[in-house]
Amino acid sequence: MIDYIKGDIAELNPAYVVIDNHGMGYMIYISLSTFEVLNGVGKGATLLYIYEAIREDAHLLYGFATKREREAFMSLISVSGVGPNTARMVLSSMSVDEFEQAIVNNNVAMFKSVKGVGGKTAQRIIVDLKDKIKLVNVPLLEHKDQADNEAFDEALAALVMLGFSQQASNKVLKSLFSSHPALTVEQAIKQALKMM
Repeated sequence: MIDYIKGDIAELNPAYVVIDNHGMGYMIYISLSTFEVLNGVGKGATLLYIYEAIREDAHLLYGFATKREREAFMSLISVSGVGPNTARMVLSSMSVDEFEQAIVNNNVAMFKSVKGVGGKTAQRIIVDLKDKIKLVNVPLLEHKDQADNEAFDEALAALVMLGFSQQASNKVLKSLFSSHPALTVEQAIKQALKMM
């Protein structure tokens, strides 16, 4: 079992990263939260906490910037009907704090806003994980004002890599950027995921 991989970032996009570890490149699927952290690192050395998904036809690695995000991912895939890709989509649509708050506050609508999560699955996530969220006080989320101008093309490429059609992604992003030109790539993708 791989616990973490440390190395240089050879390739990075919102869906996956390639980490060069002593000449071997590991392709690791990531969430948008982890992408944002890695994007700040540039091409330097980084460390990702790993979850291995071993199937008959594939050996996939999922990477997380924090152990807390990996724990949230592992909690999600323990729920019947939630696979690794759906769990990654959930953690791309909301932060770990938002994820925990949604469970504690029985916020079915927040989970239903994620692509691939229907009403029954959303309720199952809340019921199955409510007792596993060990929080005395759920922290209040701070809304950050981010005035960074991010490329429309990068958000579009990310949505296409996540499985959405280019035409639909383009339409949604045009609408978002016209009303909110200061969106970051991550914010644009999160909003787009809720609208598609």
